[in-house]
Amino acid sequence: MFYRKILRELENWKIDEFRKPLVIRGARQVGKTTVVNEFSKHYKQYIYLNLEKDKYKTLFQTLDDIQELTQRIFFMEGKKWEHLSQTLLFIDEIQEVPKAINFLRYFHEDLPQIHVIAAGSMLETLLGKNISFPVGRVEYKILRPVSFEEFLGAIGEELAVEQLQIVPFNSFAFNKLLSLFHTYALLGGMPAIINHYAKRKDITSLKPIYESLINSYLEDAEKYAKNENQLQIIRLVINESLLFSGKRITFQSFGNKKYSSKEIGEVLRSLQKTHLINLIYPTTKISLPLLQDYNKSPRLQFLDTGLINFGVGLHKDILGTKDLNSVYQGTMIEHLVGQELIAHKSTPLEKLNFWVREKNSSQAELDYVYPIDGKIVPIEVKSGSSGTLKSLLLYLDESNLNYAIRFFAGEMSINEIKTPKGKTVHLLNLPYFLAGQTEQYIKWFQQNIPEELPNNIISENRIPYLKTKKNEVIAASLEELTNKHISILRYCEQRPKKGKEILEDCLKLHYQSRNKRVFINPLFEFELLEWTNKENPKDKKQAYQLTKKGRALIESIT
Repeated sequence: MFYRKILRELENWKIDEFRKPLVIRGARQVGKTTVVNEFSKHYKQYIYLNLEKDKYKTLFQTLDDIQELTQRIFFMEGKKWEHLSQTLLFIDEIQEVPKAINFLRYFHEDLPQIHVIAAGSMLETLLGKNISFPVGRVEYKILRPVSFEEFLGAIGEELAVEQLQIVPFNSFAFNKLLSLFHTYALLGGMPAIINHYAKRKDITSLKPIYESLINSYLEDAEKYAKNENQLQIIRLVINESLLFSGKRITFQSFGNKKYSSKEIGEVLRSLQKTHLINLIYPTTKISLPLLQDYNKSPRLQFLDTGLINFGVGLHKDILGTKDLNSVYQGTMIEHLVGQELIAHKSTPLEKLNFWVREKNSSQAELDYVYPIDGKIVPIEVKSGSSGTLKSLLLYLDESNLNYAIRFFAGEMSINEIKTPKGKTVHLLNLPYFLAGQTEQYIKWFQQNIPEELPNNIISENRIPYLKTKKNEVIAASLEELTNKHISILRYCEQRPKKGKEILEDCLKLHYQSRNKRVFINPLFEFELLEWTNKENPKDKKQAYQLTKKGRALIESIT
């Protein structure tokens, strides 16, 4: 298995003293079971129960006492009761036994020592069965398709991952990252596809896997539909969703078929709860809270762009283009940017948003708006400097913000432009492959927006990006080490840590070369930290660990 970023969140869940049973949501085939199996390596004992199997299903159907149930499970699986607090219990396909879902409450109330994760397809639940989760006694995370960053790790491009995580990235990495992103755009983020490609590097052999994935969703419809009419509607909606993804839709005459808007709407909303599709309703607001307007037509987002590419037949177009915005009238790359924007958002409340202004005098639609730090940052996905920014500029005229983000096929740059009302604004142009790093770049941009502007601004005037060093003071001796340096040493005291963990989790700083230079390198040079693999500094599992000298320093301070 390749590394999924949700594993770090699961590690935090494990050590949380207020931990509750965890329900991992997500569409079929996004890797929920694989992730939990990998996470189980952090435990002394691991119990995997698939409730599609009769022997486990019967247990939950016939027993009522949580203690007896758990003891029987331990006995059946040959696990020791004395290791209860060091045991991970994974209940897969939990929707097969509605009663099992209610047991999560009693695990929380009566057996909080054991760590419990549940997962399963929600399609059956949503299309007829009356199942509810115990409110306030469980917590949720959503696993989504593989992100570009995770894809790079899966195919062994660790140096590319390192460059992607640096904010801002080094310009020499642009061509390679863009080329790799084109491959990711073609493949999409379904784990089965990524695993196969990582092993064989053969795109032509992937057709059976795409077909199998799409057929698995269609088979779910056949298994769970309440009647033949609903079965036909579900099949229609899944197939048509591949064609209409990235576009605004209406329920009436969806797919040019005879079904009523009520029938279509019911199935679309049900499929949304399974995470196979997402109905993104627009907002007309320019300030928080971002309220969606359900009276306007939604934009349809499918689970994975790779599945859309296969379903619509875009592979040849993607292989032959230099700018992904030229494929499918720009819909494919807009959809993929949206997929990347939420790839690592694991809570149900984190959603995609887009903005519209629908007035008789002027119509405007922004690809995305991104809430962060009490602000709503507008995002456009346009090709080159010639892409029209009309909607973006109209939004900025109404907003208090003076900056925006644009994703395109070129290198990172900053533009200074005028809105129709004469307002000077700053545009951060980012290559498509940075969509998954949007939040980090917004925070960086907020700190690096030019303070003074020339009086005469030409629309779309390209200004090259220049890296700066702000008040850089590097410790030259042990006596000059700061509290942050000591915090790093203490952070690495229990186990080795990667540079990204040290800067982001310990110091709450961006993972960029300047911060490594100021806070990590001196500790390395003073022999307080060392590599875990001294023979191969480029080892993808490389991390920093305390030296004997570092431990002695910590002990002398405490």
